[in-house]
Amino acid sequence: MSQFSPSGEGALGMVSARSFPAIVGTADMMLKSSGVVLVGFEKIGGGYCTAIVRGGIADVRIAVEAGAETAQQFGQFVSKSVIPRPLPNLEAVLPISARFAELAIAPGESPFANRAVGLLETRGFPAMVGAADAMLKAANVELAAYETTGDGLCTAIIRGSVASVAVAVEAGMYEAERIGELHAIMVIPRALEDLERAMPLADHWVAQQAKKRASRVALPISVKSQEKEPIALPRLDEIPIEKPLELPVERSRSREGSELL
Repeated sequence: MSQFSPSGEGALGMVSARSFPAIVGTADMMLKSSGVVLVGFEKIGGGYCTAIVRGGIADVRIAVEAGAETAQQFGQFVSKSVIPRPLPNLEAVLPISARFAELAIAPGESPFANRAVGLLETRGFPAMVGAADAMLKAANVELAAYETTGDGLCTAIIRGSVASVAVAVEAGMYEAERIGELHAIMVIPRALEDLERAMPLADHWVAQQAKKRASRVALPISVKSQEKEPIALPRLDEIPIEKPLELPVERSRSREGSELL
């Protein structure tokens, strides 16, 4: 992973698309094409979403070109930009610094780490809810969150094995088209750590993770160990000395008849 200083060194790269599934797929390609850091996503309404990355100038240029090509393949590309050495004033005001990613959930804490991601975007909330219901009933997947980006666009985000996510997304497509308008779909077999941090997660799952962390405490805080009082040892000069016993002397006769003590 590329290292950069938040003081303006390195470069800032942005690719914009008009679809949340498309921008997630774009960000995935940017991360896999070079050593950049995903700062996060910026949504400004009207369906417009931007993936923001940081890193060395060469890495950022490669990532932006790969991301723009991916967004064009999806038919949702809007714009791209590379800004070498952004000034501190830009860092302080806009959500483009490394702090953006640090505030997100850590990948190790996500209940869906190392599982495939499926995104299905519709125009209209009823179509998204119907598609989410169909996906949950079609395969062993879980609804991780949903995202709205304006202009009536809503995205259901599911997690599960690659095969299950593929089956579920296909079922959701038919239901979305039956109810309303299907706008975009995306399946990512395995999200990298940076992308995992930036993915939306419903409050339901965040609360579950917080509950699990709280239950890991081994001992209750109220338990306190009781100290035993020390035993006082006597002083050596205070121990009484008893008079030694006198043993009787036995007398015996030797063979020569002399007396021995």
